[in-house]
Amino acid sequence: MKIVKNDLFDYPNRYIFQYDEGFKFSLDSILLAEYVNLKKDQKALDICTGNAVIPLILSTKYINKIIAFEIQKEIASLAQKSIEYNNLSNNIYLINDDIKNIGKYYPDNYFDVITCNPPYFKINENIINNNEILSKARHELLIDLETIIKIGFKYLKNNGILYLVHRANRLDDIIVLARNNNINVKEITFVITNKSQIPNLILIKCVKNSKIGIKINKILDVSNLSTYQHIFE
Repeated sequence: MKIVKNDLFDYPNRYIFQYDEGFKFSLDSILLAEYVNLKKDQKALDICTGNAVIPLILSTKYINKIIAFEIQKEIASLAQKSIEYNNLSNNIYLINDDIKNIGKYYPDNYFDVITCNPPYFKINENIINNNEILSKARHELLIDLETIIKIGFKYLKNNGILYLVHRANRLDDIIVLARNNNINVKEITFVITNKSQIPNLILIKCVKNSKIGIKINKILDVSNLSTYQHIFE
């Protein structure tokens, strides 16, 4: 596959390297990055970073140091290429390793915010793509939702925030797993991305050791938007 340099949607002065066929960033990652709120000096971690689109977008709004984990070597190399091309090596630190090995790099209770656009499909769900890179990105072959939530609880500070984007039909899994691991869902935004007017995505905010109780935000319809910047302001 050929590597191409693309504009990072409509974010000024941001470029991203991708394969011309196959793995590319999606609307999901843009929405998650816009949903996140970082305060000054907060430590941030992006799990399943792919080609680092979420850290790249966050860097347009925040100066926080962002740690990004990507297990697939081919995709991590694209992410590193984008980080260096955008002169963001001091802002984004990429680790090409399995996130389950994070304990080799950082102690428990270290991060203030964790973001994740995870693989959406269970192993026995949907047809697994013949493209190995895509199949690992879309299916829970290397990591599942429960592991991500457990990592969120272990490595977030008390009251730290885990931000997720996922398919709307996995909401029950997310709520149950989050509650079982003491990182309760505190906020949900349902997202409509096409003309069907049925929410097919969800943006989730979980808070470590928080009380039970969920705020349901107004449904976000992005089916006709030309830009997704500042939609949560």
